[in-house]
Amino acid sequence: MGLDILPQSNEEYGTKEYWDKRYEKESDGTFFDWFKSYDDIAPLIRELIPDKTSRILMLGCGNSRLSEQMYNDGYNNIVNVDYSSVVIQQMRERHAIDRPEMEWHEMDVRALAFETDSFDVAVDKGTMDAMMTSKGDVWDPPEEVIENCTKEVDEVLRVLRKGTGTFIYLTFGQPHFRRRYLTRPDTTLQIKELGEAFHYYLYIVKT
Repeated sequence: MGLDILPQSNEEYGTKEYWDKRYEKESDGTFFDWFKSYDDIAPLIRELIPDKTSRILMLGCGNSRLSEQMYNDGYNNIVNVDYSSVVIQQMRERHAIDRPEMEWHEMDVRALAFETDSFDVAVDKGTMDAMMTSKGDVWDPPEEVIENCTKEVDEVLRVLRKGTGTFIYLTFGQPHFRRRYLTRPDTTLQIKELGEAFHYYLYIVKT
């Protein structure tokens, strides 16, 4: 990753303008993955999503290879959303021939344009983290951060099928900073600590 596409400050990770500019510069087939590769988490994904025909919503897909690698592993019913029109067009073109069943939509995870109870699984790999980059005390986050993260989870739980849906969230964020958004009525929350030298976390919300 070139230094010229790094943000001036962490807060820029939470802006659409930063991501549009970054993806325009990365239009040469570059991809970027937060955290681990799919190979590292594939056994967990297969355990959590045993039915490969499940309808999966990829939240804030960016130009990550996660959807591509899951598709190659047999998960062909994947719907990808990102609020950057730039990256959505790039990814739609990149995968049109080899992965024609995948869908790509310009969409804000805080206002999903999907019907209620329409997905089996939703996956967030670092998207909520980008909304937590506003200035402020991490122990007492600004109201904007709380509102944005709450909206995302509200929307995810709305579009997941009641009683059978699963929300999978992969992050470096420790439970103290994430549990408040993911603990909801009529759901269960499981947290797995992964990694060795540097821990990251897999949060699993079941509807």
